[in-house]
Amino acid sequence: MMKMPNLGLGTFRLKDQPLRDSLLQGLELGYRHIDTAQIYDNEAEVGQLMSESGVPRQDIYLTTKVWISEFGPGKVIPSLELSLEKLRTDYLDLALIHWPSPKDEVPMAVYLEQLAEAKAHGLTREIGVSNFTVAQLKEAIAILGPGAIAHQQVEIHPLLQNRKVVEFCQDQGIAITAYMPLAYGKVLSEPLLMEIGKRHGVSAAQVSLAWLLAQGMTVIPSSTKRENLAANLAALKVQLSPEEMAQIATLERGERCANPDFAPNWD
Repeated sequence: MMKMPNLGLGTFRLKDQPLRDSLLQGLELGYRHIDTAQIYDNEAEVGQLMSESGVPRQDIYLTTKVWISEFGPGKVIPSLELSLEKLRTDYLDLALIHWPSPKDEVPMAVYLEQLAEAKAHGLTREIGVSNFTVAQLKEAIAILGPGAIAHQQVEIHPLLQNRKVVEFCQDQGIAITAYMPLAYGKVLSEPLLMEIGKRHGVSAAQVSLAWLLAQGMTVIPSSTKRENLAANLAALKVQLSPEEMAQIATLERGERCANPDFAPNWD
């Protein structure tokens, strides 16, 4: 089974030419991890571009996320089968529950058990969740048993460090993918990150990614410009000192970018 590369291409809000620019250039530069979701409405385009790229399917780690409308009894598996059709593949590397069911309209056991079944049927190699609180993660583990949930994808960047969730996931051996790792560009003008970047001859964005990577997280920044795609990839080579890591940790200020009205009560 392919291990998730710790730097991936996020495709949130990307369609048409921007998506084409991001994926084809990204794959050409050496990215081998693509993150999409049913609600992004770009799975068919992602599938088309993957086949155009010439990169063999088995060399790409592919994630999609099941939308909240597909949680009811008997819905999760058909929704994933449709995703597979659009993505032109017969398996996913990772299938995630995109958000916990708002106000628990659908009991967690209903959709998580279907997700586990999708894995048992070979539709996906690993399963996980996204945007779950510690209490929800505990509930999920109680439903599926320890070790069943491989990943949690959640917003993390220097301005929102989500420490309780991170600590809990690390304790439980749940891998973490940090989405919006650049806080929609807010980190780019952060003086401390710029100053540390100068020291290393890199950008504030690269420092932010390097800081997350150094904590063992996967990052999925999104970009359509070749130079930014290449720069994000180069963040893998940035080595921050323990002092710099500690300085960046002081930037926590709870600045959440993704907070829809159906979000859970965050930790």
